[in-house]
Amino acid sequence: MKKISTLLLSLGLLVFSSCEDDLDQVPISSGSVPTFYKTADDFTQALTAVYSSLRYSTAGGYPDRLYNLAETRSDNLYAVADIAGVREWEPINNFATTLASNSYIAEAWNTNYASIFRANTFLDQLATNGTTVDDATRARYEAEAKFLRAFFYFDLVRYFGKVPILDKPLGADEAAKVSRSPVADVYQLIMADLQTAISGLPVSYTGSGNVFRATSGAAKTLLALVHMTRSGPTYGIEGPGLAVNEYAQAAKLLNEVIASGRYSMLPSYTNIFSYTNENNAEVIFDVQYVSGGQNLGATYPGQIVSDDLFTALRIPFSSGSPDARFASNNLVNSYPTGDVRKAATFTLNYTNITGFNETRPTITKYLNPSLRGVSRFDWPINFIVMRYTDVLMMRAECILHGAGGTQADVDNIVNQVRARAGISGTLTGVTMAQLMEERRREFAGEGLRWHDLVREGMALTTINAWITQDDVKRRMNTIVPNYVIYPVPLTELTTVPNLYEQNPGY
Repeated sequence: MKKISTLLLSLGLLVFSSCEDDLDQVPISSGSVPTFYKTADDFTQALTAVYSSLRYSTAGGYPDRLYNLAETRSDNLYAVADIAGVREWEPINNFATTLASNSYIAEAWNTNYASIFRANTFLDQLATNGTTVDDATRARYEAEAKFLRAFFYFDLVRYFGKVPILDKPLGADEAAKVSRSPVADVYQLIMADLQTAISGLPVSYTGSGNVFRATSGAAKTLLALVHMTRSGPTYGIEGPGLAVNEYAQAAKLLNEVIASGRYSMLPSYTNIFSYTNENNAEVIFDVQYVSGGQNLGATYPGQIVSDDLFTALRIPFSSGSPDARFASNNLVNSYPTGDVRKAATFTLNYTNITGFNETRPTITKYLNPSLRGVSRFDWPINFIVMRYTDVLMMRAECILHGAGGTQADVDNIVNQVRARAGISGTLTGVTMAQLMEERRREFAGEGLRWHDLVREGMALTTINAWITQDDVKRRMNTIVPNYVIYPVPLTELTTVPNLYEQNPGY
């Protein structure tokens, strides 16, 4: 198993922790520029710490955030708690209007801005003190840091719409004067950073110690998704969609990733997520984890699973609670006969410790009890952020929006995905609705569904129809355009009054 070394991850965590007082900065907070950048090794450690931002936060890291704010928001999970009002994720699932004080939403804002500050500080020090690093490495380090900064800003735009632009490290007084910028302006920074990343990043790296680093393929894939997201509808709000029709630009980048020959679809769907087959040909960019009780393990595999299921799997990490974010019946029932992805993605039922048979399905795509760590929050499995099948299916999406390609190309991509899943027969004349349903089944549990619906203008109609069908507890609100994005966290509104305005509807 190729895995970033525990030593290197520990190094990143050490830098992350020791510099946290200097580097932690949300737009409104204290912050100062650190002075530890003196040697080439200092820069290597500091850049590793920026990558570590993807793994570590108060709520578990980037994969956990996808579960909390994207998967839970979608029709993939029916995240209505057994007892109303006791779970932080339930109001997110229910489209509540009182989310400004929700800790998951605050985590998304705070962690992304702390990460941006780390990237900004690194870039600032690289420009002023970077002569200790050789020219080629310095150019690559700049490209890596800008890829990460773009990644963090894109995450913010998709969740909050307008956000403050900070492209250099600022102190508290300066940050307290920076208001939210229009979405179009934030995208300009994202796209400029990704262009630098594309030109400065290698196609691949040598050595297992570099397996976590971003490549030009990752930067192209992310920029393609940015173009597609910008091209989505506006919903009449200041959200991630600008209706700019950049599908041709996205398709060009996706075609380059495909033509590179660096990636391929694995023959087996389950092998994509195997604990013993990480960093495989399907992976374009992932978040790396190592278990063993060193605070380097993943928390996301156990994030939406009930204690009862852990007990049923003979995993002694539970307190006996049956509460969980169960998969929606609508999702589970959408899989055709013979689809191997269904068994690979869900535990459909289990018997709990009292002998009760739980029939609500659970997404267990990333659980391997035999290779667990020391707790339910210590798993060794990497989280795949971008994979090759997604590139192919995004290309099909662009073609259906008028980018270069044919209907036969779209059909071929979808039929490749279905054939690997074990589905007999082929489709012709695949529509956007069919493509989105195939994406839903292929990427269930990977945090893509909500963003897919928003990008394609399907969020309102799809979610409201699903609520009518699946909300048996009748706690979910009808989704309206304002709920496509989240509120600005209350702490940001109150620290410097009148600096930020709240998003409408909250």
